[in-house]
Amino acid sequence: MTYCVAISVADGIVFASDSRTNAGADQISTYSKMHRFGGDGQRAFTLLACGNLATTQGVVAQIERDIGSRADVNLLNVPDLPAAAEYVGKLSIDEQHKHRGSEDFAPEASFILGGQVRGGPPRIAQIYAEGNFVGASESMPFLQIGEVKYGKPILDRIITSATSLDAALKCALVSMDSTMRSNATVGPPVEYLVYRADSFGAGIHNRLQDDDDYLLGLRRAWSENIRTAFDKLPGPPLPAVAPMRLAGAR
Repeated sequence: MTYCVAISVADGIVFASDSRTNAGADQISTYSKMHRFGGDGQRAFTLLACGNLATTQGVVAQIERDIGSRADVNLLNVPDLPAAAEYVGKLSIDEQHKHRGSEDFAPEASFILGGQVRGGPPRIAQIYAEGNFVGASESMPFLQIGEVKYGKPILDRIITSATSLDAALKCALVSMDSTMRSNATVGPPVEYLVYRADSFGAGIHNRLQDDDDYLLGLRRAWSENIRTAFDKLPGPPLPAVAPMRLAGAR
């Protein structure tokens, strides 16, 4: 399984992804699900991938081939992020058809594409297996793919469009850690990228192993503070219970 999240705030975009592709009893496999394109001063894109590995690898490989051959449509010449998302969606459909062996096997994949083209704002979009996409909004400034339910509560409570990039990154990493704690198919290394609005560069990228000091400290502090907050919650109203009378008692 996979967990990827992108958060769009006024100052830029934060991306985070796990790297586990298989978590069987005998083997744990990892593969980067974060792919970067551009960063040339005119445009910058980051693609997060989830789903069938052959499909996601095929999409990324075709993006790279199109850039290398200067295809009529590629990520380095699309006019804006919606056009980029439409392009990735079409590639995904083509790869799914290529790898579909029977009606019982669905090599589906989904993506989050985020970035900025000069002349437009930073944006993020979720691209579904069907090839269509939807963008983030003022009321929902983050997007998730994969195992989304465990990491969503912290995002719902913290993230707004006014959240700082530092706070968005911290929230994304807490969201990732919560997911890893609850689902063994999501696991390290954890990758993150911070893109500052109007920088049009590669952004700040890092890769955290499970024993990384910051990740361990964040995990420990989050658990301790949750317990502290829980202990401070007011108790529920419990009505007085009348004494029980035994049958036959007078």
